[in-house]
Amino acid sequence: MSSSFGVWDYVVFIAMLIVSAGIGVYYRFSGGKQKTTTEYLLADRNMSIWPVSFSLMASFMSAVTLLGVSNENYQFGTQFVAINLSYGLATPIAAYLFLPVFFRLQACSAYEYLEKRFGKATRLAASMAYTLQMILYMGIAVYAPALALEAVTGLDQAYSILVIGGICTFYSTIGGMKAVLFTDVFQSVLMFAAIYAVIICAAVKAGGIGPIWDAASEGGRLEIWNFSPDPTTRHTWWSLTIGGMFTYLSLYAVNQTQVQRLKTVKDLKSAQQALWLNWPILSLLSFSTSFSGLAIYYFYRTCDPLRQGRITVRDQTMPLFVVDAMGDLPGLPGLFVSGIFSASLSTVSAALNSLAAVTLEDYLKPLYQKLKKKPLPDLQSSFPSKVMAFVYGLICIAVSFVAQNMGGVLQASLTIFGVVGGPLFALFSLGMFTKRANQRGVITGLLVGLGFSLWIGFGQPRPPLKTLNFSVEDCSEFGGYNETTRQLPLAMAQRVSEVVPRDDSDYFYMYRLSYMWFSVLGYLVTFTVGYGTSLVLRWRGAHGAECIYLDEQHLYLNTELFSPPIARRMKKRMAAFIENGGDIDATRHPHDNNGGVGIAAAAEKQNASSF
Repeated sequence: MSSSFGVWDYVVFIAMLIVSAGIGVYYRFSGGKQKTTTEYLLADRNMSIWPVSFSLMASFMSAVTLLGVSNENYQFGTQFVAINLSYGLATPIAAYLFLPVFFRLQACSAYEYLEKRFGKATRLAASMAYTLQMILYMGIAVYAPALALEAVTGLDQAYSILVIGGICTFYSTIGGMKAVLFTDVFQSVLMFAAIYAVIICAAVKAGGIGPIWDAASEGGRLEIWNFSPDPTTRHTWWSLTIGGMFTYLSLYAVNQTQVQRLKTVKDLKSAQQALWLNWPILSLLSFSTSFSGLAIYYFYRTCDPLRQGRITVRDQTMPLFVVDAMGDLPGLPGLFVSGIFSASLSTVSAALNSLAAVTLEDYLKPLYQKLKKKPLPDLQSSFPSKVMAFVYGLICIAVSFVAQNMGGVLQASLTIFGVVGGPLFALFSLGMFTKRANQRGVITGLLVGLGFSLWIGFGQPRPPLKTLNFSVEDCSEFGGYNETTRQLPLAMAQRVSEVVPRDDSDYFYMYRLSYMWFSVLGYLVTFTVGYGTSLVLRWRGAHGAECIYLDEQHLYLNTELFSPPIARRMKKRMAAFIENGGDIDATRHPHDNNGGVGIAAAAEKQNASSF
């Protein structure tokens, strides 16, 4: 594969690395020099909403978006843009039903909530599931820019993964949360610059936006009104809106990476504003990247590079476009690769920072407490956090090599989020919206839900994806590459022609479901099994210890453990009980430091049917 990387491209690329690393080094040696976990993992809780909003977007929608979404529109059409509606529907749910609970807790780990609500075992199970989720995703996040570097610079994927993973690990280890947030802003600008460089360049060559749109229409790429109720259809309004909403909530409502970012601002109102501001930023990048896929289709409408043999996977289409269309413009290929590369840096640094926080708070501190019989001093917490960030970086590099076998980067990443995020989202929902759920029940639900999700998410065999048509009728413009065109040997071609494609109905039905439903199904299975098992255990008197009360007599509920509407409902029932002649003192429990409200045992019996 030809390389178009020149001197100016390397200058731009290296400048991006220097600026990114420089921000990390600056915050490593400024302020309190990351001596405490609050400074290293929560940026001293004094961040403004703008960098946090950009970081929320960059944490999960980085290199995967730039390569995956453009390729999605190039390969399958524009139906995927409907997912942006789900972002708008899910934002108020995350901001007003889930975020207030985490903000009142003010713990570094989101999974500390689960210990307060259910017990230590639930916290450990959830943090282990999150760790699995993020390790898998980091592999995709590093693999995606390795594809771009191979296409644009000719550098082998293996070397790219080692270079990217090594720099990410170094940067994440020395840079705390404040450095991550500010580099996310810088890297987000580069991401937008990379996408708009592609769009502008394509529009100039096409003679405007109109020809791009017309070519997409003629090629069958403009699909938006697919309302099919069939759950096996890959993308429809229903799967993208409902499935996208559950995936978004599993990321922005209860995921450690995002909750940790939202806790870096001074108060709840600021965190909610940051979450609202994230929506238009996220959607702007999504729409822009979607259109870039159509722009690239215009360029390759008569000569698909995969069929011609110039690339090995379709996720390399956008980087190849940079080679073909921008190769003669000094610095632009470097700008594009910088955008892809910096997007990966922001994602992996965010993941490593959050994994270090979870490991410290959920594993190391409890272990230290058990062995030393005293809590780990805060001034001694920063170093083990950095060591764990380094270790996870090495794991990330290893997983990146496996990621080459996961298929398209967009679908692979959303599958990972769906199969693990759905059950975890259900676990937090059981805690915040039900009173009867207990630890034994929800852990059973989590295990069953995870098992079910992993089965339907990664079970084999699956029907091959049905892409739109691609043409190689006129490759004269790319004649210099004809000598590398892949040709199947005659014997192999004959064998292929003799194979009769299997009908989709021959595959197991659950393996034919759209990947957008994985999060929804994982949520429903976990919630149903968890709540049902809790009721059965309660009926049998085997539900174990209750964590929702502030006293041993079970007179005072800790309403801070519940979503605001549920907490208000509890308080209203308490007020009604008193008005109806209840003899309980309505004042707060003397040991209630969390804003809990006292509810008499008689009131509990009276309202036994609730939740």
